[in-house]
Amino acid sequence: MKNNASGQGPKFTNRLANETSPYLLQHAHNPVDWYPWGEEAFARARAEDKPILLSVGYATCHWCHVMERESFEDETVAAILRSGFVAIKVDREELPDVDQVYMSALQALTGQGGWPMNMFLTPQLAPFHGGSYFPPVPRHGLPGFAELLEAVSDAWHNRRDDLERHAGELLDHVRKGTVVPPRAAAADGLHARAITGIARNFDPQFGGFGSAPKFPQSPLLQYLLARAASGSAAPGAADGGQSQEVTNLPAAEAARKMLVATLHQMAEGGIYDHVGGGFARYSTDRRWHVPHFEKMLYDNAQLVRLYVGAWRLTGDERLRFVAEDTIAYLGREMHPAAAPAAYCCAQDADAEGVEGLFHCWSAAQFDAVLGDDAPAAAQLYGVTPEGNWEHGLSVLERRSPETVRVQLGLAPAQWAQWESSVRERLLAARSRRVWPITDDKVLADWNGMMLRALAEAGRLFGRPDLVESARELARFLLADMMPDGRLCHAWREGRSRKEGYLSDYAQVGLGLVELHAASAESGWLERAAELTEAMIERFHVAGEGFFDGEPGELPVRPRDAFDGAVPSGIGAACELLVRLGDIYGRDDWLELARVALGDAGAIMEAAPAAVPAMLLAHLLAEAGAQLALPLERSAPSGDSGGMAGARREFMPLVTIAAGAPGELPLLAGRDPGKAYLCQHGRCQLPAATLEELRGQIAGLTENL
Repeated sequence: MKNNASGQGPKFTNRLANETSPYLLQHAHNPVDWYPWGEEAFARARAEDKPILLSVGYATCHWCHVMERESFEDETVAAILRSGFVAIKVDREELPDVDQVYMSALQALTGQGGWPMNMFLTPQLAPFHGGSYFPPVPRHGLPGFAELLEAVSDAWHNRRDDLERHAGELLDHVRKGTVVPPRAAAADGLHARAITGIARNFDPQFGGFGSAPKFPQSPLLQYLLARAASGSAAPGAADGGQSQEVTNLPAAEAARKMLVATLHQMAEGGIYDHVGGGFARYSTDRRWHVPHFEKMLYDNAQLVRLYVGAWRLTGDERLRFVAEDTIAYLGREMHPAAAPAAYCCAQDADAEGVEGLFHCWSAAQFDAVLGDDAPAAAQLYGVTPEGNWEHGLSVLERRSPETVRVQLGLAPAQWAQWESSVRERLLAARSRRVWPITDDKVLADWNGMMLRALAEAGRLFGRPDLVESARELARFLLADMMPDGRLCHAWREGRSRKEGYLSDYAQVGLGLVELHAASAESGWLERAAELTEAMIERFHVAGEGFFDGEPGELPVRPRDAFDGAVPSGIGAACELLVRLGDIYGRDDWLELARVALGDAGAIMEAAPAAVPAMLLAHLLAEAGAQLALPLERSAPSGDSGGMAGARREFMPLVTIAAGAPGELPLLAGRDPGKAYLCQHGRCQLPAATLEELRGQIAGLTENL
């Protein structure tokens, strides 16, 4: 660490100044003698026989900012750390395997997790104590951080045997969590039972699952979408925003109602940005009103797909609007300058050090921006003189559009124009505020999700511009993020960091499969197959199954089938293997998926809401199909031929193989102008019309 005595520039600079992660760079001028994760830090801890403080967070984490201001910028804290510890700072998004292992240890220690995560490790990287946020002085039952450091240092020197024994026990606990349970293949009727189990936790009044805080749980909603699409209910009034009891409904209808009610409630609540589009990470309350204001790429990419699919399922134009508005937000605000085809990680909750300040409004601000339209807009979005949030500000929600429309005497088309004008003026005014920090690193798996969202939206909306955006993103991922032929996990300003994880290969592969469906260009499917081969080589161990990362310095090789805000790597890998296995006639890929799904059978039965990505892969393996679409190549788009429009169908359990006859194994011997629906190695009679094809697809899931 350097102390700049000239008075010019930062007073302190540590090793993090050489890193690419925006989160690490935020800490580069702390007085703490930070190391990045790596052998240099480990070797020093071993040589000096010091415990390690491992501090994990991310660039848009509110409480990470708080703890930095209170403790890591404090020179007294820095001196204690320098004398008694080796301090390592980790970006959880850049090194998710490190975060996963030590978060498991933290949850075992305290029963809960969260960021910042501050764990104490032996020089051999075994965890023995820790927590999340610690205040600078004792508060709310938590020790002050400096006091905690002194206590840990004392225990390290005077009760070492106890600490090392506890570290061994804790590490054993974490290791047991990665062991595959005894095989228990799911019995018939799994998906009906899964919907029943999921429905027990559904909130019939406000949608979503559980109470506050309430997360979108996109992997669970994606499973519900696939299950709902397998039913035969027609769009109707029941698809509106009013939630209903679902426990006694047939599985497909229950899935549909839970999905649509949740998406409507989120779109009207404060978790949705009614000025600029896009969704915040979660709601602090049950009714989706007050969000934690940071916006994550992974949430918005998944929610785009959900709103697009729900629009096709119901015909509700509000759902389409939200999908397109979210895509527009991502395109406007989330492209890094160094890679305009790719997408940034996240936007911060804070601006000028205040959470939500960028997104919230006062009644006076509404008046200044909207003039005569302010009273009606304030009624529409819930803005009051006293405010509903801190500092007299209001979090916008949209709960009474029809009432306001009638009061204004506007026809539906006029209403749409009026609300659009209000939003445009608010967005222009907000753009002049101090912006939240954007974490502009590029992550392969999150961008793989965005690739899939762009391609699917382009295909189902009939928007070639979105398909072209997906092509540009795919080219970036397959070139800039594969500098040596191996997919890397993180990229920023031309520098890649850390070889890819299971989730990276699986999500980019799934994005390429969807890009093929949208473009009918076989090269994308071929690259997906290449990534699948590499994924198996790097992350699968015979007799043990898939792991989330390659072997490394961690004391436990991480593996987790449970979904969080994103699908598990194993769940995504299984979906990719199933989708491509029949397309390429790869029984070995299908067998790998079958074994992994069998390993998860007991979990799918006991806790379906915890593993919806595995449930989706299982549903695809049981009831999914492949659609062979041989196309004439006389038209530049490759879309000539009588059944080319079949690619515009919404078929979440069908994988499309489109191209010239013979271009892919599944297309060999097929006649252009017809569609061939195949399942478990058997193809039905060729369909010559969309009506025929729809009937065949409906029959795939009759027995679910």
